[in-house]
Amino acid sequence: MKQGLSLRVSQHLALTPQLQQSIRLLQLSTLELGQEIQQMLDDNPFLETGLDDGPDEYGPTQSDARPIDDGEGAGLEAPFSLAADTPRSSEAEAEPAEAGDDGAPSWEGDGTNDTPHDDGDWGGDAPARRNSGEDGEVDATDLARGNESLQSWLHRQALSLRLGEEDRFALRFLVESLNDDGYLDEPLESLAASLSPDDMEQQEELVHRFTVALRLLQSLDPPGVGARSLAECLMLQLRSIQHESPGDEVCPVAIRVVKQPIDLLARRDVKRLAQLCGDSELRVKSAITMITRLEPKPGRRFIDVERNIVVPDVLVTKTGKGARAAFRVVLNPEVMPRLRVHDVYAGALKAHRGGEGHQALQQRLQEARWFIKNIQQRFDTILRVSRAIVERQHNFFVHGELAMRPLVLREIADELGLHESTISRVTTAKYMSTPFGTFELKYFFGSALGTETGGNASSTAVRALIKQFVAAESTAKPLSDSQISEMLKEQGIECARRTVAKYRDALRIAPANLRRAL
Repeated sequence: MKQGLSLRVSQHLALTPQLQQSIRLLQLSTLELGQEIQQMLDDNPFLETGLDDGPDEYGPTQSDARPIDDGEGAGLEAPFSLAADTPRSSEAEAEPAEAGDDGAPSWEGDGTNDTPHDDGDWGGDAPARRNSGEDGEVDATDLARGNESLQSWLHRQALSLRLGEEDRFALRFLVESLNDDGYLDEPLESLAASLSPDDMEQQEELVHRFTVALRLLQSLDPPGVGARSLAECLMLQLRSIQHESPGDEVCPVAIRVVKQPIDLLARRDVKRLAQLCGDSELRVKSAITMITRLEPKPGRRFIDVERNIVVPDVLVTKTGKGARAAFRVVLNPEVMPRLRVHDVYAGALKAHRGGEGHQALQQRLQEARWFIKNIQQRFDTILRVSRAIVERQHNFFVHGELAMRPLVLREIADELGLHESTISRVTTAKYMSTPFGTFELKYFFGSALGTETGGNASSTAVRALIKQFVAAESTAKPLSDSQISEMLKEQGIECARRTVAKYRDALRIAPANLRRAL
């Protein structure tokens, strides 16, 4: 065997740390990117936030936009600068919610508790009811808008109850055991066993205390809180309505309906419910109508809605009219960080070359520069992809979702010279503000369905058609999936019944038998 030396030239892809960081930043959402930037600011002393009135590492603050021909004579504008001066979107400018009254609320009771009590004494002999809406009183909805939690709202009401120390702690424990919907998930026995796992006698005492506290909890506002099932939640709300309107003739029938198996109510089996309740079908229909107006999740209004606010990454504004409509595509300045290298630290490092720890500090400086460059590349890529989407889906931005055309990731990838995985990362958890609302970038991609003319129709447009058909149907005779499929064929779109059912479920539209009018 003879040994030899040879030289071979080859190309291969190396995932350098800089490339790995670029890929990771590209797939982060706006919230996750903010957390990543804050972490980097804390760890790297060479990185700082840029001033609003000065240049930063992203380049000039003036936008340099140019129109793009979309093939229909419409202009499409997009800025080259990441620090474009664009108007703030309405979605990004969420007005702060008005907080509720700071004063203590007044509660209806037996009149024995006219003076406020401190936190150590939940005063009052009768359980608190809902406030009557008089001036100066606090409404639960206002408190929910002020970001007060359900537990805090219930604790405030509990101040009007005069209880012993053990009952007070039992009620507080149940309040803290509620889920976000206002339900008590665990049985009282399980809660008692969690507090005293070895003492059976103590568990029996705790179950008794919890039973009394549960009745008090279920009498508080909002009605239905503390329920252990949907049927019990509806029952508590109906009893509250009956207490406020004793002369209501429909409420007793609704209470009898709720006592029946809940699946009959879900199917709206009027005939069976009328037989079980011993009442006429007309009155049972009125009772079901009343039940459908109740709140199945009493704690829903107390959920912090601010966490569901979507801040768009890209803003699309219309600048023309009609067929000559043009759209301006810019990045949202509210989500764009302004980062730069700390001049003082970088200058000090340059002046003390060869000192102790110079190499480690030089590496941290390079990391800061890489991070800024990767952030810039992230926004550049999002902007390029957004411009390509707006160009391809021009009809959507003019006419709405009915004009959406089929689009796959490969088309955008081939146009921009990127990989499909890169387009997938860009369109995940990134949002675009349009004249028709705010959508995730993935919304503009959809599969194609064949048409009679040999063309393709977007699945998004088909779902919009299904939504229109259901909205215009007769409530007494709703459309079945087969009928919707036939209507789509009349429009020239080949869509099977099972595909219609899949799209209907995705739109959260109930089947025909549940949409039938009462």
